[in-house]
Amino acid sequence: MADSKVPASKDAANGIDTRLVRKLADILSETGLTEIEVEQGDLKIRVAREITVGAAPVTYAAAPVAAAPAPAPTAAPPAAAAPAAAPELRGEAVKSPMVGTIYLKPQPDAAPFIKVGDSVAAGQTLMIVEAMKTMNPISAAKAGTVVAILVSDAQPVEFGEPLVMIE
Repeated sequence: MADSKVPASKDAANGIDTRLVRKLADILSETGLTEIEVEQGDLKIRVAREITVGAAPVTYAAAPVAAAPAPAPTAAPPAAAAPAAAPELRGEAVKSPMVGTIYLKPQPDAAPFIKVGDSVAAGQTLMIVEAMKTMNPISAAKAGTVVAILVSDAQPVEFGEPLVMIE
């Protein structure tokens, strides 16, 4: 932070320390946070910035207070029973070590790291998890064959979520 570059000044109309606001904005930039809020006595300052992915801004909307109930289906379609009869996955799961966004390819126009049926070596990169604008490679813990890829490209993932099955 460049405290010496920011002059100490207060907005005469409302007594807001602009140096503090600039310092909070610098913290947002340095840490990658999207918003920060500070309270000092009766003064409450919230600084936020828009997140952009590519060229399109990401906006968040509040959830509706009350949603109209959906009409009850008259008859369940036969496909509804399919999840209960899903085949059991074979092999050992490679799980996400962090919360983030999964990428199956090193670049948007490149081929995926792996496909079902590929043989992989221990330590081979299987995919990437982006967390806080850092790309983290996910490697195979053991050699084997990819029997299932359980996520899709650019999908958000949680800590411990199974990503790939290797047999």
